[in-house]
Amino acid sequence: MKNIVIFGAPGSGKGTQSDKIIAEFGVAHISTGDVLRAEIQAGSELGNTAAKYINDGKLVPDALIIDILAKTLDSKGKDIPGVIFDGFPRTIAQAEALDTMLEERGEKVSTVIGLEVDDEELIKRIIARGKTSGRADDNEETAKKRLNTYYSQTLPLKDFYIAQGKYATIQGVGDIDEIYSNISKAIKG
Repeated sequence: MKNIVIFGAPGSGKGTQSDKIIAEFGVAHISTGDVLRAEIQAGSELGNTAAKYINDGKLVPDALIIDILAKTLDSKGKDIPGVIFDGFPRTIAQAEALDTMLEERGEKVSTVIGLEVDDEELIKRIIARGKTSGRADDNEETAKKRLNTYYSQTLPLKDFYIAQGKYATIQGVGDIDEIYSNISKAIKG
């Protein structure tokens, strides 16, 4: 199976590029953000707990995310060609838990796509997305908090995956199809 992690700051294009990866490779898509937003919209206990963290620009605790991920992954069945993890892992502890969870299923992370975009462009994209997405967290104040959280807690994953030989740096600014062409090459190896 091709198990792909798409990695990058909020607004780097993970969702846009995930759609293209899914179309080409036929992998299942697991977006922790989408799963969490669905739980929040449903008003579940998990959703209410997660909303408190998200609204403060903080990461949802690992234990909650890992439980959701395992349940979501198992619901996809065994006949899929792979999975793209969008928005997960966000910490080294989550990456280690993902490796363990996949190993328990006889799988591993194949490739990590690292979308790199400068901060000014990221904030501009998040604010623009907020005008059409209806996402309460797509505003400048929360975007800046999310970027600070990304740099302090998530960016160390880059070195973690470089050490495993799985990280592919992709410039996330420019023509969407050109960016995707570089992603596709990295996945094919």
